[in-house]
Amino acid sequence: MPIHLYWGDDEAARQRALAAQIEALVDPTWAAINLSRLDGADAGQAARALEEARTPPFGAGARVVVLQRSPFCQACPAELAAQLEAAVELIPPDGHLFLVSEGKPDARLRTTKRLRTLAEEQSFTLPPIWDGAGQIERVQSAARDRGLTLAPAAAEALAEAIGSDGMRLASELEKLALHAGGGGGGGSGGGGGGPITAEAVAALIGGQVTSSLAVGDALLAQHPAEAIALVEALLEVGEPALRIVAALASQIRGWLWVCLLERSGEQDVAVIAKAAGIGNPKRIYVMRKQIRGRSPDQLLALLRRLLDVEAALKRGADPGDAFRDGFLLAALAQPGSGPRR
Repeated sequence: MPIHLYWGDDEAARQRALAAQIEALVDPTWAAINLSRLDGADAGQAARALEEARTPPFGAGARVVVLQRSPFCQACPAELAAQLEAAVELIPPDGHLFLVSEGKPDARLRTTKRLRTLAEEQSFTLPPIWDGAGQIERVQSAARDRGLTLAPAAAEALAEAIGSDGMRLASELEKLALHAGGGGGGGSGGGGGGPITAEAVAALIGGQVTSSLAVGDALLAQHPAEAIALVEALLEVGEPALRIVAALASQIRGWLWVCLLERSGEQDVAVIAKAAGIGNPKRIYVMRKQIRGRSPDQLLALLRRLLDVEAALKRGADPGDAFRDGFLLAALAQPGSGPRR
């Protein structure tokens, strides 16, 4: 199939799948001519991608045109939509057009409907930060793609360590692949031919195991110093500050919804999960335990301080300073907070 739709917020998985396709399709000798990488944020380059995809390859192998930030399934101008309609039937069998975007295709658009009748579509989406099983499966899937076998405890440890950072996951798996192939010894969990163990993961990732969920738990427990230390660990490994804010906001909003609904007398976990936008009703039992003894005012105070952190970041504040100021003030602002023993 000559047209491929790749979309989703897991950039590392997208790029890995794309690289595998390019390796399989393009003859390295002719790559300079038969491989084009363009940026769909520029309408001129988007139109050029359609033109190049219609050109048969030179020499051996296929022609591959990669259009990052593709506009065709998002806000597609009418002129580009017309050019797409004219081009799609003219792509030769040995030509491949990869339309890559972070956002989910807008199913209402005529261009999306048209492409879905012709294209191979793959989604690469990150599981929600609270979805532990989804995070572990993502780690296991990425490991399988590299020919690695992880013991269950190793996959869990790696998922806890890297959170939603797809690039860091790729980096850590590269380290584990080298370790597994380098005769690390049976006891270290990589060199004896068996699955990689949790001990090997701990030895190679440097012991920095944290996630935004752990930051939220520390804030809820009114341990601002612990929350700040966890955020600093996340920032040190390259986790974007605004992504931390988004994850925390989602976590605290979920707690607030559960708290408010329970106070209104609602006990059905399915109803609470639906109202709170939580896909797994079983998570409500965990959240109830977490917020036991907390009031809506305390959770609202956390959300207000988190908004202050976000505003400071968008004004250009240093991420570490923004989180430190916000978290310390959040601890002081929570109703009922006072000197701690």
